[in-house]
Amino acid sequence: MKFVRFLMKNAALANVPKHIDHFSKFSPSPLSMKQFLDFGSTNACEKTSFAFLRQELPVRLSNIMKELNLLPDRLLTTPSVQLVQRWYIQSLMEILDFLDKSPDDHSVLESFVESLETIRNRHNDVVPTMAQGVIEYKDAFGQDPVTSLNIQYFLDRFYMSRISIRMLINQHTLVFNGNTNPAHPNTIGCIDSLCDVTEVIRDAFESAKMLCEQYYLGAPELELKEMNCKQSRDPIQISYIPSHLYHMLFELFKNAMRATIETNEVSNNLPPIRVMVALGGEDLSIKVMDRGGGVPLRKIETLFSYMYSTAPRPDFGDNQRAPLAGFGYGLPISRLYALCETCVKFHECLLPSGPHFKHQTF
Repeated sequence: MKFVRFLMKNAALANVPKHIDHFSKFSPSPLSMKQFLDFGSTNACEKTSFAFLRQELPVRLSNIMKELNLLPDRLLTTPSVQLVQRWYIQSLMEILDFLDKSPDDHSVLESFVESLETIRNRHNDVVPTMAQGVIEYKDAFGQDPVTSLNIQYFLDRFYMSRISIRMLINQHTLVFNGNTNPAHPNTIGCIDSLCDVTEVIRDAFESAKMLCEQYYLGAPELELKEMNCKQSRDPIQISYIPSHLYHMLFELFKNAMRATIETNEVSNNLPPIRVMVALGGEDLSIKVMDRGGGVPLRKIETLFSYMYSTAPRPDFGDNQRAPLAGFGYGLPISRLYALCETCVKFHECLLPSGPHFKHQTF
């Protein structure tokens, strides 16, 4: 029996390139946050979602895998990138198993949710693993401007694809697993239609502060100010994905705290980190200001370049996953979250349509 399963698995693997060629011919379906909210709040149908995702996810997986194969051969052969490829192939095969299954079978729907959760967990370490692969490549072969530009372009698309896929998976699993969060009753999947912006800001700040205190035995305080064009005393709330907003703010606060402490290490009193939240007629802006010394203008563009970091590169061993801190991935990936309102449009974002961020020194 084991031998039969082995043969069937090898046969399925042999067909993977054909499946990738087939599904990569299709373009991912653009989805808006309003569509997610409307679907989840009024007519959420698990069968409809299942039928959509079993076609949409292979399209998104195949498109990015096709691009992955266009990377330099020396980068593709690094152990870390090969591991990422195996994860994507395995996930694609698991989704394809549902193409010929009936959505009317409740056990199929339950199995689909379980498979999506397995896929999501499998891809938890994609970002640090890919970061390690690029490090391995550059340490072994160096870098040139053209190759670096190509890798930058690919990684932007690759990580945006990952965000979009996780968004789709999270929406399905959270909407149809039957669990609700009593603390956030207005949440539909991973979208909070009444996301309290200042609450997320404070949560992200406290998390960054805790890490800062562990490393530096101290941390600057927060000064938060709100401006609401509606002249309302109610909390500033928007329809957004709290986890995405948290991620962006957490990265900004970590950078601001480290710079503030290292620039003012001889001072007895650390200057605070100031945050301004401004809600206009159409847009929400969040400005984070610190006294961390700033960055020279000639280096501004490098802040959003993968593998650039003002922090020392941490070491990692064979049995330790590659960390993000010190690898320069925080700001580039945060920008990807900010560039797209829903993070599911698959690299089609040209202008920021969610919260706008500005980070400066004062």
